[in-house]
Amino acid sequence: MMKILVIGSNGQLGWEVCRQGIERGFLIIPLDVPEFDITNRPAAENAVLKSEADLVVNCSAYTAVDKAEAEQEPAFSVNKDGPSHLAIACNKKGIPLIHISTDYVFDGCKEGRYCETDRVSPIGVYGKSKADGEEKVRLNLKEHIIIRTSWLYGVHGNNFVKTMLNLGREREEIRVVSDQHGCPTFAGDLAGDILDIASRINSGQKESWGTYHYCGGGSTTWFGFASKIFEIATGYETFKIKRVIPIKTSEYPTAATRPANSVMDCSLMFREFNIAAPSWEQSLDNMLGRYYSEIVNRS
Repeated sequence: MMKILVIGSNGQLGWEVCRQGIERGFLIIPLDVPEFDITNRPAAENAVLKSEADLVVNCSAYTAVDKAEAEQEPAFSVNKDGPSHLAIACNKKGIPLIHISTDYVFDGCKEGRYCETDRVSPIGVYGKSKADGEEKVRLNLKEHIIIRTSWLYGVHGNNFVKTMLNLGREREEIRVVSDQHGCPTFAGDLAGDILDIASRINSGQKESWGTYHYCGGGSTTWFGFASKIFEIATGYETFKIKRVIPIKTSEYPTAATRPANSVMDCSLMFREFNIAAPSWEQSLDNMLGRYYSEIVNRS
């Protein structure tokens, strides 16, 4: 039985990795704050070295994109130093690391989909801290898989989908940015495919270590995403919302600049692992079905 140490087990992705991992027969060791501090190198190394894990999956991250502009130190501590500590510990123990990164390592200026070979050029503190974390993993551990994902949402935790649902219950109109393009990604899909990669590692197959992109199939805008959320969710509940209004990024100023284009090419993941996420629309439908059956119906 493969033993997996999941860092950030209370987040929306880590929670899914733990839930699905247990269902699939993995021995899961969950770790998260406040019991575990990834920024403390001795504590991080001790946790890995004493865990008897066969694999570490790092789902932890400082994700407060706007807040990071004013609080750079905690962002870099979690997103840069934390992965470095884990990679060093994994190297000492002789086990691989799957580390989750982000589309924010790119500036969003490219026309077309971003490939793994495109130069990183983050435009904010969050993206810079995540890009630096990637480099620390590469520097300290050969046996790593870095997975960049985007616009992540899930049944557990806070995310754009739940924010829209809550606003739709309270307001008749919602204004949503329509000139930022990306690929919504369901945490349930990503978690399952992380575990597929773990199974491959456990079977001793030849591994293709390195950096990969993974996100929902197709692409949309935040406005398109929001509109689809209500299109599907109105089959489950009645909302106050009457209109979703498209606006430009300039009409919704934020502390951190967002990439205008976060669309990523995921073909390398398919070629190397035979893994491809469903369309973002299909995954959103699946997520909302679970959300209403598992969360709303229990309340």
